[in-house]
Amino acid sequence: MDRKRTALTVAAAGTAAGVAGLVLIASPAGANEAPPVLPPVSAEALVQSVIDADTPALAGAVELRNNIGLPIPGLPAGSSDEELARVYTDGQGRGRIALKQGGGERTFVQDGTTTWLWNSADKSVTKYTSEGKDDAEEKLADPATAARDLVELIKKDSTVTVDGTARVADRAAYQLVLTPKPTERTLLREVRIAIDAQTRVPLRLEVLANGQSDPALRIGFTEFSTGAQDPALFTFTPPPGAKVIEGKKDDTNKEEHEELFRSADLKVVGEGWDVVATGRVPAALLSAQIPQSGERGGPLDATSILKKLGKEVSGSFGTGYVISTKVGTALVTTDGRVAVGAVPQQVLVDALGQK
Repeated sequence: MDRKRTALTVAAAGTAAGVAGLVLIASPAGANEAPPVLPPVSAEALVQSVIDADTPALAGAVELRNNIGLPIPGLPAGSSDEELARVYTDGQGRGRIALKQGGGERTFVQDGTTTWLWNSADKSVTKYTSEGKDDAEEKLADPATAARDLVELIKKDSTVTVDGTARVADRAAYQLVLTPKPTERTLLREVRIAIDAQTRVPLRLEVLANGQSDPALRIGFTEFSTGAQDPALFTFTPPPGAKVIEGKKDDTNKEEHEELFRSADLKVVGEGWDVVATGRVPAALLSAQIPQSGERGGPLDATSILKKLGKEVSGSFGTGYVISTKVGTALVTTDGRVAVGAVPQQVLVDALGQK
């Protein structure tokens, strides 16, 4: 089972099934600002340069905007100019991401041998002593990583072009556009990625859905500068009174992850733009009572929540609920099967029908 491919599939769908990927934004250039003049480059050469580029030492600020048409807990809805995260790297594998969450902050620090995860909400620290901690939140706060992963996922199923230049975070950039090939069954029209002309680091990513003039999703920098960073940024000392949890090593995590994927029966059907992630929701979760926030009344079960978010449907899969957004669709059957993708409902039905 390719867990990374499944994670990217779910992130690209942008639906209610925990999907929070690719919803960061960099402020666009001024309306009257002329685009920068850059040497011509072919689409193939630009894509390869992005994949091959090493991330330099840098500091950047990231903003968030969510226009997918469905509220997702922890993410702002609609337009927002609030800074979401600060990103730092020394270009040698050490990095720091300070990710805002409500009134608190989650901080990720990779010092070269240890990854620290600080959560100000409960004053807890999780310490991983193995390198390369693969944390989804950390990656989603980094526009460069998100864009590179998406390019790798869909490039062979896309028509790739260079559509002029832009200025993002006061940097000159090429506009790389990936458009689904005619055989792809997807709700998405194109993905636009602004590539820094100097470093080849992706600065901004925009996802545009069919029938929509404005991007449904964006991810990018509002501030971006290269150069040596303060070494103190890449060290972490737990604050006084913080609860420190020893994270498990990669080999143990791998076993737990494999067991999770087996129990949820997670699979990837298809590839490219119309790839679908399928799985199964445990029966206990479907019947669990979920508290409502504020004074909205008593707890709701999963079925009641699905009725609020989507509509009842039936077909060869039986009965269930479909949740639709600008960039993706989720289908949850009454017997607990799930399909998610940046695709129309019928593609999900077809995926559930495959053994």
